[in-house]
Amino acid sequence: MRYLAIHEKASRGTFDFPIELYYVDAAHPRYEMPFHWHVECELILILHGNFSLTLDGTAFELAVGDSAFIPGGLVHGGTPHNCIYECIVFDLERFLQGSAVYQKRYSAELGSGEAIRTRFPADSKAGRIVDRLFEAMEKEQPGYEFVTAGLLWQFFGTVLQERLYRPAHKKGPESNRAARIKCVLDRIRKDYASPLTLAELASEAGLAPQYFCRVFRQITGRTPIDYLNYYRVECAAELLGTTDGSITEIALRCGFNDLSYFIRTFRHYKGVSAGQFRRQLKTGRLPEQS
Repeated sequence: MRYLAIHEKASRGTFDFPIELYYVDAAHPRYEMPFHWHVECELILILHGNFSLTLDGTAFELAVGDSAFIPGGLVHGGTPHNCIYECIVFDLERFLQGSAVYQKRYSAELGSGEAIRTRFPADSKAGRIVDRLFEAMEKEQPGYEFVTAGLLWQFFGTVLQERLYRPAHKKGPESNRAARIKCVLDRIRKDYASPLTLAELASEAGLAPQYFCRVFRQITGRTPIDYLNYYRVECAAELLGTTDGSITEIALRCGFNDLSYFIRTFRHYKGVSAGQFRRQLKTGRLPEQS
């Protein structure tokens, strides 16, 4: 299993029901959320603890009961803090294509979804609908597909009724910058195990190194090299939890040719050694990470 895909290409749900639920806790290989993007929309619900979400460079803090909407195509990532959360990923285009009226109204008011507010508090009307949506998906009682689809329409109806969005606008320079960073994230996903320099990553974005560093940090909150090391560590963490490979083998597979540097870097990002992380992952009791 490889979760760490910057542009996730897996289809969601089934053709007739294009929606899928994920439950994520500390023992799950997908616990951390490196920056990535996918064409589908996503809803996140926090069940326990806190979650720091970054969406196209803007940070949001989510607490228990809070939910967040992530439109398709936007770069996003996050850090859980002693957290259990769930994600619903759905293909909005396939939901909308059944009705020309809905599709036209949605596009006119909400664009591609990027106009919709990101965070919905637990006690808000939209937040309560999202909570019921997750509950329907969790229980899968007879007819839950109809209930889920109905609640999804209720959510978008509430967004429109309560104006939980800003007017859709034409894409400008911000969109172009995000597209360039997506290219870099995709390069890191494909070649993280190979030597990558700042100059190579800047070239991938078609930007001068200094400007590239500034843009990359605005969107991800990290410098390019910091993110590359973070991504490599996340790949190593997944392998520690899903394979029996030695720590040295895993370090080499994830682009660390110096074992001592890998040990220091892993501890920097995870707060524990690779060996401790593997043992704690088996128990499902990981320490709080920065």
